[in-house]
Amino acid sequence: MNIDFQKLETEKREIEEFLAKPEAYLDSAFAEKSRRGAEISEILELKAKLDKDEESLKEAKELLGDSELGELAKEDVQRLSREIEETREKLEEMLIPRDPTDDKPAIVEIRAGAGGDEASLFAGELYRMYQKFSERNGLRTELISENLNEAGGVKEVIFKVKGDGAYGKMKFEGGVHRVQRVPVTESQGRIHTSTVTVAVLPEAEEKDIEIKDEDLRIDIYRSGGHGGQGVNTTDSAVRITHLPTGIVVAMQDERSQQQNRIKAMTILRSRLVEKKKEEERKSASEARKSLIGTGDRSEKIRTYNFPQDRITDHRIHYSRSNITSAMEGEIEDIVSELLKAERGLKEENVG
Repeated sequence: MNIDFQKLETEKREIEEFLAKPEAYLDSAFAEKSRRGAEISEILELKAKLDKDEESLKEAKELLGDSELGELAKEDVQRLSREIEETREKLEEMLIPRDPTDDKPAIVEIRAGAGGDEASLFAGELYRMYQKFSERNGLRTELISENLNEAGGVKEVIFKVKGDGAYGKMKFEGGVHRVQRVPVTESQGRIHTSTVTVAVLPEAEEKDIEIKDEDLRIDIYRSGGHGGQGVNTTDSAVRITHLPTGIVVAMQDERSQQQNRIKAMTILRSRLVEKKKEEERKSASEARKSLIGTGDRSEKIRTYNFPQDRITDHRIHYSRSNITSAMEGEIEDIVSELLKAERGLKEENVG
C-alpha cells in the first residue's frame, strides 16, 4: 500500500481549518471539502485499525506455544487475520481514485424494445425495480416523462435518481435487458424473448457543456396523450433539436411550456455530455475494458430467465436465482459484483 498517510493527515487538518471558519458554508467548495474530509477520516481510521490489529496479531502469534494461553491465542490469530484482510480490502478500495461523476444524480431512460406488449410490460417492471432499489439504498426517484401503452406497460419512461452516489449505483444498468418468460397473453405456454433498453446518464450542469442558442431548433406544439385536460388543450409541449448532433428531446408531461423546456434541456445537456465522454472513451485504450460499456443500446448486458429463475449479467458472468426478489429491488449483489469488477480494472489501469 504505497500511500503517504502523513500527507493525508495534513490534508485533513487543512480541511478542518477551512470548515471551522464561520463563513465556510458560503463557499462553493464547502460540500466537496466536507465530503473529502469525511472520506479522509474514514481512511485514517481504517489505517489506525489495521496497524492496531497487525500489532495484536504479532502478539497473539508469540503466545501460540504457551501451554495455558495457546488455545485462546489460536482463536485470536484466526479472528485477527480475518479482520485484517477485510480492513485491508476496504482500505485499498477507498484509496482507488474516485470518479467524481459517481456523486451526480442519474438520469435513467427505459424504452421497450423487441417483443411488443410483453416488452412494454417488462419495461414497467424494470422501472418499478429501480424505484424499489433506490428506496432500499436511500436514493430518491423523480419522474421526468412517461409514455404508457394500452396493455398497461411502458413504451418509454425517463426519471431522475438523486441522493448520495446516485450515478455510481445506477451506472452499470445501461444496455439491453433481455427477458425470457411465458407472457400472460400466451395461450400455448410458449416462452417468448423480449428486450428493453436502458440508458443511464450522469445529470449534466450548465457549466459542464456550452450549448449555443443558434445550435437549437425549438418547436412548440399541443400535448397529446395522458396528462389531464390542462395539458392537452394548450401549446405546452416542447421539442428541442440539437442541430450539430441531430439529438432530439421532446417533453410534454408538464402543464407549463417553460417547465417542459427546462426538463428537455436537462436531458439534452446530459446526452451531449455523455456523447462527448463516449467519444473520449473510444479514443482511450482503457475504454475497451469499461464495464459501463460503449453506451450502445444493442449491447446485451443482462438476461432475466423466468422459467429457470435465473438472472445472468453477461459482462461479469455472474448468475443468481430468485428473480422475484430482484424485481422487488434486491439487486445489491449484482451491483456489488459489478463494482468489484470495476475496481479490479481500475487497479490494472493504475498499475
